[in-house]
Amino acid sequence: MKVLVIGGAGYIGSHVARCFADHGIQVTIYDNLSTGTTDNLFPDYVFHQADILDYTTLVSVMREGFDAVVHLAAAKAAGESMVKPEKYSLQNITGTLNILNAACEAGISRLVFSSSAAIYGEPAYLPIDEAHPKQPANYYGFTKLEIERFLEWYDRLKGLKFAALRYFNAAGYDPEGRITGLEKNPANLVPVIMEVAIGRRPHLDVFGTDYPTRDGSGVRDYIHVTDLADAHYRALLYLMDRGESFAVNLGSEQGSSVLEILEAARRITGREIPARVTGRRPGDPATLVASSAEAKRLLGWEAHYSDMETILATSWKAYTSRLGNP
Repeated sequence: MKVLVIGGAGYIGSHVARCFADHGIQVTIYDNLSTGTTDNLFPDYVFHQADILDYTTLVSVMREGFDAVVHLAAAKAAGESMVKPEKYSLQNITGTLNILNAACEAGISRLVFSSSAAIYGEPAYLPIDEAHPKQPANYYGFTKLEIERFLEWYDRLKGLKFAALRYFNAAGYDPEGRITGLEKNPANLVPVIMEVAIGRRPHLDVFGTDYPTRDGSGVRDYIHVTDLADAHYRALLYLMDRGESFAVNLGSEQGSSVLEILEAARRITGREIPARVTGRRPGDPATLVASSAEAKRLLGWEAHYSDMETILATSWKAYTSRLGNP
C-alpha cells in the first residue's frame, strides 16, 4: 500500500508516518516545514517540501499514485484562532479544499482526516460521544467542523470515502525514542511544560484556576501520540477494507487537570517548573473528556500508552535527548 501523509514531518504526522512504515506501508511525506522538521524524516520515506496552498504541486504529487491520503496539515492553536481567524480560514479550510479537489483530480478515493474534539465546544454532558451537539467554542473548532461537512458532501458527490478522527489532546513521544524532532513554538500544555523544565521558557502560564473542576484548573483528556498513530493505521485499514466513511472520537477517557499535570511533571523531571496563574482564555471549556467506545467498536482500538506517567516520561526523554539535561 502507498500512502501520502500531508503534514507528515510534524509532531503527530511523524508518529503516524512511522507507524505506517512499521506496518510495511510505503510512505510519502508532503510538508511545508512551517511547523514540521526534517529531523522527523526517515530514509525509507519519499519527501516533498511543498505547501497545500500550492494546488498545482499538490495535484502533481498526488498523481504519483496513492491508495490513500492522510491529512494532518492545519493551524491548531485554539486561542490564536480567536484573534487570527483569517490564518485559520486560509490554512485549514482553503488548504483542505485544495487537498480534496486534488485527490479527486488524481483519482484517490480514501482520506483520513485529523479532526478535533474542538468541534463539540462546551460539553452538554460527559463523557463526550459522537452524538454530542457540535457547537464549537473557538474558530479553530469551527474550521474542523466545516471540513467534516465538506467531507460528507465530497463523499456523496465524488465518492471520496473518509475517516474523521476527532482528537482530544495529543501528547507524549515515541516510546522507542525514534522521533527526535521537537515542536516549533508549541502552544499545548505538555510541550510547554517541557520547555519550561528544560529552560527554554521562564514559566508556565496557567489559564484560569476558577473553573468548576476539582482544583479550579481546566481538565482535558490526553491521548498518547503513539495510540493516536495506531488509530490512524486502523482507520486506514477500515477505509480500504470496508469503503465506508465514519467519524470517531480518540481519547483516553480519563481527565487530567492542568495543575495535576504540572505536579506530575515536576516529579518526573525533578525540576521546579515555575508557573503563574493568568486569566481564562476565550473559548476554553472547563472540562473535555472523551468516550472512545465507537473507535473501539469500529476499529478495535484502545489506548495503551495514554496514562499521564507515560506521556510525561516519553516527552521528557525526547526533550532531554534532543536538548541535553542541563
